[in-house]
Amino acid sequence: MAKLAFLGLGTMGFPMAGHLARAGHEVTVYNRTAARAAAWVARHGGTRAATPAEAAAGAAAVLACVGNDDDLRAVCTGPAGAFAGMAAGSLFVDHTTVSARVTRALAAEAAARGIGFVDAPVSGGQAGAEAGALSIMCGGSADDYARAEPILAAYARICRRLGESGAGQLAKMVNQICIAGLLQGLAEGLAFAEKAGLDGRAVVEVIAQGAAGSWQMVNRHATMLDDRFDFGFAVDWMRKDLGICLDAADEVGASLPVTALVDQFYKDLQAMGGGRWDTSSLIRRLRPPRGQGGRP
Repeated sequence: MAKLAFLGLGTMGFPMAGHLARAGHEVTVYNRTAARAAAWVARHGGTRAATPAEAAAGAAAVLACVGNDDDLRAVCTGPAGAFAGMAAGSLFVDHTTVSARVTRALAAEAAARGIGFVDAPVSGGQAGAEAGALSIMCGGSADDYARAEPILAAYARICRRLGESGAGQLAKMVNQICIAGLLQGLAEGLAFAEKAGLDGRAVVEVIAQGAAGSWQMVNRHATMLDDRFDFGFAVDWMRKDLGICLDAADEVGASLPVTALVDQFYKDLQAMGGGRWDTSSLIRRLRPPRGQGGRP
């Protein structure tokens, strides 16, 4: 068991840090909103710190799950950042979905301080975080990954090293690209079923067992049919992630026409006031407003 720090106690980070505590690690937490850190300590024990540097002091490994590139820089760098509190030979593991560019820059800064760095974005959503069943895509040196893997086992269904620094973030981009296309296809299929007068649940029961089946279909079709989206991974965050994907595609010369289109569909949802809706809310664009066209 190790002395650890966890930075960022949002929808994902709160339960992930909890799994570390339940696994027997000594966990110190930091969150920008101090009340959230206090709530975590009340539930899981451990301690809370006023700054990332304070949380990181004496930790064998520091893990982070924050919002975006700027948030990650803020918790890593500067006199109050985690790097300032970390000793040479310690390890930083980043679960945030960020650009490969910022990952590589921070990994280089960590290396200059003698700190290991693993980019380890996750997939599985809030349910996966709470169940301790996340897919974790990692980048970094083989030695750093070998040190991180036993810690990540506390909440991983599968954890793999996919290459050097930034490889984990690039793999997460693949994940988001695939999800965007799948959700749009599912939204169109269910909207078509409604227009055609079919029982959407009965249709999914059949087709989910065939070639059309997916995690999104199994886990999101019912709430999509019920027009319920007050949960899950927010549209605002998906647009952030797809923006990272599209920027990276320009850098590597990849073509992402469907991703670019679905990104604009999510922009439409934001304009409808759906920035905090779950990403499966794409079907909202394809339906008449409530009270029209036979909708309840």
